Amino acid sequence: MLSIGAFAQIGQVTHRMLRHWDTAGLLVPAHVDEFSGYRSYDPAQLERLHRIVALRQLGFGLEDIDSILDAGVDAGRIADMLRIRRAEVEREQRTATARLIDVERRLHLIEKEHAMSAIEIISKSLPAIRLAARSAVVAEQPEVAGVVGPLFDAVGEVLAAAGASLETPIAQYEMGEDGMRIVAGYAISATAPGGVDTVDLPAVPAAICGVHLGAMDRIGDSWQALHAEIIARGFAPSGPCREVYVRAVSDDQADWVTELQQPVERA
Repeated sequence: MLSIGAFAQIGQVTHRMLRHWDTAGLLVPAHVDEFSGYRSYDPAQLERLHRIVALRQLGFGLEDIDSILDAGVDAGRIADMLRIRRAEVEREQRTATARLIDVERRLHLIEKEHAMSAIEIISKSLPAIRLAARSAVVAEQPEVAGVVGPLFDAVGEVLAAAGASLETPIAQYEMGEDGMRIVAGYAISATAPGGVDTVDLPAVPAAICGVHLGAMDRIGDSWQALHAEIIARGFAPSGPCREVYVRAVSDDQADWVTELQQPVERA
């Protein structure tokens, strides 16, 4: 019999890991002293230990390992699981490669141009959200500022009259043949009351997002920085962009916080 210390040393695992596998029923000691609780292992259990370690190094979870060991070594079944694991590793590698490229670009910007990005930009998914909203179409970009505020005001009046709270103001912008279509409203959980539309914004699997701080008259610069980053990362816009007005209370807009969200896909 091998003590837990000797068994752990041969298998290059920790005592804690062996105790965890014992609790999970994955590798139960050959003997446990009923008084001291001291664990001992049969040398023949080294084969099972090595198989567990090998499968763990391939990235399999304990449930998968337990299933493999209990069912015996079925080459076809293990091959199927390895193909799934290979796909996971390939996704992880693509993610790591994209992160490395992003780090290199940022480092180059700082070292060569002694500058940083105008805004901090991240990628994330966007959840589906329902709005009580109104919409309008403007022919040119300069008209947007004079239209968005009144749209929000109109929706807010209807919601307030219905006794609803004004949660999470969001505007969506989409270019079309006739100009830019603006949808502006507030997040709701049910159907919008009469007088405004119920608009369901779909979930987005991938979006490049940044935070604009301060007045709306400078938000164009933040959008330009965000779109430059989209191109640099090898993406292209894939749908209407959104602005989420996280804080939009003060009249001078000095403390406004707006998240810019652009759905993307690989270019």
